[in-house]
Amino acid sequence: MAPPPPPPPGLGRLILGSSSPTRRSILASMGFVDPYLRPAGIDEKAIRFEDATKLVSALAHAKADAVLASLAADPAPPPPPTSDGAPVGATLLLTGDQVVVHAGHILEKPRNADDVRAYLAGYGSSPAVTVGSTVVTDVATGRRWEGADRAEVYFRPLPSAVVEGLIEEGAVFGCAGALMVEHALVGPFVECVVGEQSAVMGLCKTTTRGLIEAALSGEGGLLRKGSKTG
Repeated sequence: MAPPPPPPPGLGRLILGSSSPTRRSILASMGFVDPYLRPAGIDEKAIRFEDATKLVSALAHAKADAVLASLAADPAPPPPPTSDGAPVGATLLLTGDQVVVHAGHILEKPRNADDVRAYLAGYGSSPAVTVGSTVVTDVATGRRWEGADRAEVYFRPLPSAVVEGLIEEGAVFGCAGALMVEHALVGPFVECVVGEQSAVMGLCKTTTRGLIEAALSGEGGLLRKGSKTG
């Protein structure tokens, strides 16, 4: 397996506004091996939209708002100095959110085992559609870059033994729509994925790298009121 590419030049520190091990793993595979973690800790149920794209966008921005407020009160450690004495690069904040849409209904993280059973049973008859939003914020300026992703996952019916195994293990309760295509129990029943598998897992690699590169270049981006920490 080829090693991951190095982080783009000009990046001093990447802050991940999430406690998700899957997102950390995806970032590591992209070369971002040691992000500073500052989970947002917001009440996601307090933000509601019937449109999935609007919902995940609002949640990703709300997480950015919360982390920026946290950083204003308790700043992250400064980026490490460069070995050649060059100026330290930018500090960027990465936040995001994802939901699963199935048969016209938005599915978030399952509340209980019955939710897991219902969600996974439904995927055997029609595809699960993931809808995600990724937001990169320049911590110094408050400017933000946002991208949206969509993917479809087609399954063969999952046996009850597989479903109960996932419930017993417990990790499925931390996933939107109880969707874990990367899991060893689930993978054999995935017929195909339309879109990037990393997007299905919660953080699209192509979108994320593109947003980080755009933020480092300073091109585009939007300044939301009250989003600057300095």
